[in-house]
Order: sequence, then structure tokens, then C-alpha cells
Amino acid sequence: MFKLPNCPKCNSEYTYEDRNLIICPECSYEWTAELGAENTENEKVIKDANGNVLSDGDSVTVIKDLKVKGSSLVVKIGTKVKNIRLVDGDHDIDCKIDGFGAMKLKSEFVKKV
Repeated sequence: MFKLPNCPKCNSEYTYEDRNLIICPECSYEWTAELGAENTENEKVIKDANGNVLSDGDSVTVIKDLKVKGSSLVVKIGTKVKNIRLVDGDHDIDCKIDGFGAMKLKSEFVKKV
């Protein structure tokens, strides 16, 4: 049996086919099968808070005070982070921050420099 792709908008697995469209019943998003095939071939695009595309080696600035889990430390707004690496997962930026060490950040809390 052919498995339909997950919804590109909400990642729902309950998609169905209607003629030449694939439809998501949860968010009502519709797309063509050709578009779905193109999205699965391409890499995931990670964007910062302003919508700029991030890539490995970029420098970013923290746009919000971030509490460090398991510690009383706080990464302050405006902290510059150099030479980031993009990874899969919820926290999609892997980096080293001076004074804190190795850390993972979410792309929604940084902006590209």
C-alpha cells in the first residue's frame, strides 16, 4: 500500500487523496502530489525569528533572555553566537556560547547577524 506524505503545514499523518490533490483533514491544507514529492527531497529549511534562512557557520544574536535549564544562569538578550551548526530536533541550533559552553537553541529565539 502506498503511504501518503504527512501534511507539510501541520505534519499530520491523516492525509487523504482526492483526484490530483492531497488534503489534510486537520488543518484543511491542500497540495498536489508533485509538490509533496519536491518537499520530501529537499532539506529542511531553518529560519530565524525574522524569516532569514540560517546555515552552518552563521553568526546569530539572541533576541530574548533565555533561562538555562538546570541552572540559575540566563543567556541575556543581545548575546552574539558565532559559528552555529544546524541539527534536527526541537532545538535546531547547536553552538558554543562564551561563559556558558555548549548549548542548543531554538531558531525562533535568534536573529541572523
